[in-house]
Amino acid sequence: MLEQTWRWFGPNDPVSLNDVRQAGATGIVTALHHIRNGEVWPVDQIQQRKEIVENQQLTWSVVESIPVHEGIKTRTGNYRQYIENYKESIANLAQVGIDTVCYNFMPVLDWTRTNLDHPMPDGSTGLRFDATEFAAFELYILQRPGAEYLYNDEGKRRARACLDKMTDIDVKRLTRTIIAGLPGSEESYTVEQFRDALDTYKDISDHDLRQNLYSFLREIVPVAETVGVRLAIHPDDPPYPILGLPRVVSTEADARALLAAAESPANGLCFCTGSYGVRPDNDLVGMAERLGPKIHFIHLRSTERDADDQSVRDHSVRGSFQEANHLEGDVPMPGVMRALLAEQKRRSSEGRTDLRMPFRPDHGHRMLDDLTSGKRTNPGYTAIGRLRGLAELRGLMLGLSFNQN
Repeated sequence: MLEQTWRWFGPNDPVSLNDVRQAGATGIVTALHHIRNGEVWPVDQIQQRKEIVENQQLTWSVVESIPVHEGIKTRTGNYRQYIENYKESIANLAQVGIDTVCYNFMPVLDWTRTNLDHPMPDGSTGLRFDATEFAAFELYILQRPGAEYLYNDEGKRRARACLDKMTDIDVKRLTRTIIAGLPGSEESYTVEQFRDALDTYKDISDHDLRQNLYSFLREIVPVAETVGVRLAIHPDDPPYPILGLPRVVSTEADARALLAAAESPANGLCFCTGSYGVRPDNDLVGMAERLGPKIHFIHLRSTERDADDQSVRDHSVRGSFQEANHLEGDVPMPGVMRALLAEQKRRSSEGRTDLRMPFRPDHGHRMLDDLTSGKRTNPGYTAIGRLRGLAELRGLMLGLSFNQN
């Protein structure tokens, strides 16, 4: 059985650790969000967070995330010191017994949506990325230089029509949703700061960012291997270029390249089925089978793509999508789960020690009391939506495990 975990944003999270216990998870995925990007995570603060978790009879299973400072991604400013600080944080986590660290290498924004409460057919709400709304923001609100070359005439017409229907409140909501930071994001910007942040990447290509990632890995992976920490990189979300920013962890080929750049048991993947699943050219079951030995952490969520969006010049991989129920949408969850359980069984037969294979339900819908009571919840991280997701995934896992035996 894969380890059932739950993302918890710390003492201020509306979903308490007691709630997590009632949901049936045993592991906690959390981070020291109060520490500024680039600074060292001190041993005493790591220990304090671990004790809070363990006092509720839970285990701090995965760190998500130690943020990678923008200076490291661009290799500018004080990036050398930030890398040294990252190494020290990894060593400090190992000293306290934390052995899995998730991170990402997405420029500027950790993950992007245009609507945090999109109505679903069953009356719940969820996260959505609408390509037309995003085009309206990029072309006419942000007015990003060069964006006009990305969209064809129909795309521009639809974006303008979308903007014309928006009120001032709608414009502010869309802008805030895209740039002000979502749960788990480590940066938040004003519009002016956001333009400046994008500008830092104007001369950085996909190749450049890829090489910066590999250089970073060659520095931190040996430290992680020495102290017994497994690194798990989260894929891009969405897994295609936005805002003129490079993307380097969106496909199986991307994953294989970064694994080869720093070959080590410590260098591995966070297999996020929702992010990879947005691209129709990603074979999720095959990826789980072929990349299984290097999967250190798992996000199980499903996304549902709209029909091909003809408004962008390359509409084969870029378009609108929304969070689906965990066993629905475009992710073949039974096949993925079967492959992951087979990988766990294979690890056991080989005598590997990393048998936990922690997973967490991700991006649940807002529903029932979370929807109607008016209580504060983090978008995508409500209690009841994830409770439903975990229950469905647990049932799927138990059924497949029984059949395997």
